[in-house]
Amino acid sequence: MIVTGEASGDLHGAHLAKALKQLRPDVRLIGVGGQHMHAAGVELIQGLHRVDAMGVPGPVTIGKGIANVLTLKRIFRRESLDGVVFVDNPSMNLRLARIAAKFGHKVIYYIAPQIWAWGRRRINVIKRVVRRMIVILPFEESVYRAANVPCSFVGHPLLDSLAPRYDKARLRQQWGLPVEGLILGVLPGSRRAEIRSLLPVMMEAALRIREDFPAIHCVIGQAPTVPAEWIDEGVDRKQYPVTVVPNCPNEVMATADLLLVASGTATLQAALIGTPMILTYRVSWITYLVTKMLMTVDHVGLVNLVAGRGIVPELLQSEATAERLSQEALRLLKDRTRYEQMQGAFESIRAQLGTPGASRRAAEVVLAECQA
Repeated sequence: MIVTGEASGDLHGAHLAKALKQLRPDVRLIGVGGQHMHAAGVELIQGLHRVDAMGVPGPVTIGKGIANVLTLKRIFRRESLDGVVFVDNPSMNLRLARIAAKFGHKVIYYIAPQIWAWGRRRINVIKRVVRRMIVILPFEESVYRAANVPCSFVGHPLLDSLAPRYDKARLRQQWGLPVEGLILGVLPGSRRAEIRSLLPVMMEAALRIREDFPAIHCVIGQAPTVPAEWIDEGVDRKQYPVTVVPNCPNEVMATADLLLVASGTATLQAALIGTPMILTYRVSWITYLVTKMLMTVDHVGLVNLVAGRGIVPELLQSEATAERLSQEALRLLKDRTRYEQMQGAFESIRAQLGTPGASRRAAEVVLAECQA
């Protein structure tokens, strides 16, 4: 069984499923996921609700989560499984992992909880119920091994989704963009709360940037989980005509000269592609204050965490304003040395993340644990 939660987990679970089937064509996979998992040949368990929460969950989200737990508890009780792989989404998946272990299933965790950032108490649960952690960030292996949790570093699966190179001129022509002009890429996230909170601020920042660079064009990367109307709510096309490109985040990142990006995996994605960026994020104040108290690291962005230093500006909460975003963006656009230094730092990040083939290596670890 493969259990995922959010949209990114569905994608990683799908890549893992494909690799498992390549290595063992006779394997039967059941699981919790979405369209990507289904397309990869996973038999999705019916009657489960996707829980895609940000911040403090509301009653509806909590209700769906409880329903999922009860359904999976029944399945764990009656099914004979060779292994259960939980993908990311620790708030829900660690609860489910405890239940799976209680019924005697081998528990494997792929894309580990970020105990090095916050939630260190989770290590006690992990040590008790997880047979093996499979991690994708280079510094995570030593963290888990120090806690006596069996762990394998397989590299980052993002490397498998990148093209060797992107033809920027062709992509611009395809989308009707100026081949030689400046392009500002905007990636406001994949959840409704993120879009509502960040996109209007990003677009106001784009207007301010345009005062210094009148010919700059704005391209919005629309995530696969985001309906067009969510984008329309945050964009005043009369003020600033934009191009919206759905389902092509890598291409949008490669086409742009500068990015405004919601904090998350997208920042690491942009770094691997090599496009300089400004990172931003806002949540409710109660969520921010609780997270701030629990955090044990100096940076929020994955790109800075992997680098071990602040190479990308992080504008969070009260600093996530159009004025601050435009200030940092203009500093990069006007200072070529600073711009190229950020690109150079991105090269070192790519070198740390291993080589392509993470999903296959993860599948090999999963099969070894299931057969042990």
